[in-house]
Amino acid sequence: MAARLLYLANGPKMQSVARLDERFEAAGLAVERRWAWDGDFPDSLGGYDGIFLSGSPHGAYEDVPFIHREHGLIRDAAERGIPMLGICFGSQILASALCGRDQVFRRGFCEIGYKDLAVTPAAAGDALAGGLGASVHMFVWHNDEVRADHPDMTILAASDLCPNQIWRFRDRPFWGIQGHPEITRVQAPVWFEENRARMTADGADVEALKAAADEAADAKTMLDRFVGVVAEGRSW
Repeated sequence: MAARLLYLANGPKMQSVARLDERFEAAGLAVERRWAWDGDFPDSLGGYDGIFLSGSPHGAYEDVPFIHREHGLIRDAAERGIPMLGICFGSQILASALCGRDQVFRRGFCEIGYKDLAVTPAAAGDALAGGLGASVHMFVWHNDEVRADHPDMTILAASDLCPNQIWRFRDRPFWGIQGHPEITRVQAPVWFEENRARMTADGADVEALKAAADEAADAKTMLDRFVGVVAEGRSW
């Protein structure tokens, strides 16, 4: 029987351009999609082998019903030892739930563009980041950020403007990725065009971003490794 992944969609659309839910499904996981943005949550976490937390235009600190409910779900999952991966907002709400609401803050300016993230020595041997080299290339776009100074956080990668791009909670199977490893070279221009107004307001040159579109293949190994962690199903 395939391992079960709870996919929490935190955005205004159930599925993003990246179609990451389909990627997880194609890798062999049984994906149960829930539109958290619309208040759709499972009654219980029993039977799930992993949880994915998607991005969102919201901030993890906002007073929004689904955000409060997701904080509770994350804490429940942590107590059960269910592996979790959060991307962008997903990383932020994971940090907020596990390390405190003050762990997420609004930056003074947006960090946006393709970046080479410096991988830390702590990534060596990590179940997700252990396959990365000295740096990993991916697209980042965020106005909110997770602080890097919490004692329960292991920082796995950083950029020149953000000291916490990839992190893990303690030695547990809970990871946050601030950037967007899921976006492919083909999908990127479509996503950039869909968000042209927001990206331009955040200081980006959208045409330059399109020209720089990259597969970010090394970054995607973390997604593949997360599938492996979920499928392995061992007790943490």
